[in-house]
Amino acid sequence: MANIVAIVGRPNVGKSTLFNRLVEERKAIEDNLSGVTRDRHYGHAQWGGKFFSVIDTGGYVTGSDDIFEKEIRKQVRLAIDEASVILFVVDCLDGLTDLDTEFAKELRGTDKPLFMVANKADNLDKMLTANEFYALGIGEETIFPISSSSGSGIGDLLDEVIQKFPDEGEEDPDEGVPKLSILGRPNVGKSSFLNALIGKERSIVTDEAGTTRDAIHTRYQLYGKDYILTDTAGIRKKAKVKEDIEFYSVMRSLRTLEDSDVVIVMVDASRGLEAQDVNLISLAIKNNKGIMIMVNKWDLIEKDHKTMQTFKDDMTNKLGENKWIPIIFISALTKQRIFQAMELAMRVYENKHRKVPTSKLNELLLPEIEKYPPPANKGKYIKIKYITQLPTKNPVFAFFCNLPQYIKSPYTRFLENRLRENFDFEGVPVKITYKKK
Repeated sequence: MANIVAIVGRPNVGKSTLFNRLVEERKAIEDNLSGVTRDRHYGHAQWGGKFFSVIDTGGYVTGSDDIFEKEIRKQVRLAIDEASVILFVVDCLDGLTDLDTEFAKELRGTDKPLFMVANKADNLDKMLTANEFYALGIGEETIFPISSSSGSGIGDLLDEVIQKFPDEGEEDPDEGVPKLSILGRPNVGKSSFLNALIGKERSIVTDEAGTTRDAIHTRYQLYGKDYILTDTAGIRKKAKVKEDIEFYSVMRSLRTLEDSDVVIVMVDASRGLEAQDVNLISLAIKNNKGIMIMVNKWDLIEKDHKTMQTFKDDMTNKLGENKWIPIIFISALTKQRIFQAMELAMRVYENKHRKVPTSKLNELLLPEIEKYPPPANKGKYIKIKYITQLPTKNPVFAFFCNLPQYIKSPYTRFLENRLRENFDFEGVPVKITYKKK
């Protein structure tokens, strides 16, 4: 999409609130604490028949040695380079500040359309305060006083912004594109993996747990196929979540899981599969998602020829009945097997959408069912006569029989295993239902 609007400015001027208003969804975390947004955050919007992408950025601060503020500055510059229109957001409550003046120097060299947006102009007095920002001497001729929280003035702003777009834009550029999300505990290397894949700093990476806060969406292409990769905040046990920001970060991670096609659960090789990882996997199964386990930091493990199989066996035992979940060992730092991991994720996506012809199902499974029929119940014999796959988004198979109410869960597991042996459903939950015939 050629139409990209970047929202920039110093901390705590309401950039994320404006972003959420434009995309008409609470995608970015809003908080009165400055520095909540760190990475570039993307969404899609539409105004006047034109479609565009919106980038939310962290607050730009100069002259600071803080590691996050240094990385945020990089992310802001990348957003400015990528944008076709820039919205420089300032705050009518605080008026013109030194940070606004410093950031204006950064923007003065750009040749892109630049709009000065005076936020928090909730009444006439505040609207008049917006005039002092003319002293910065940058941007289009008019300063736009708005209120992100109420929506006041945003229509007038967008009327001018869309005049600067080079084309109409695509209605929904992500329609039908596979959605892959990377989830796991804090500090397992999710952002490092994403950055290694795309070859640039899409997400901020530090040794401090909780660096990523929002769910960071990235359009990615590999071997001619498009994906949407989402880096998420680390998920800890509920009892350990103390801050509101972390709570909302975790909620967005879980919502990302619900919106995904394939969930990549990343595990730290030095810690193995932990209870929190198993809980995430259970949640993905409950939501009928494709699932794979990616063991990161494999380069740090002392190995012999049996180490990988030992690790795999240990994790498979912890998965219990869910042994169909594939496991791959990678190193985001050295890029070991990162592209194989993406190939595996795409195979899981294809398996999730696999449709098995009814004739093939009956040809291969009915003979096995005749050899090992369902156990008789209360002296009554159960006869499975016909099998078909239902037209659902996830693999669901209907077995037509005379007494469906008497089939027990052990036999259902037997049928699921036969389905998996005959057809490739690696990484995908398979559901079986019984119908009377």
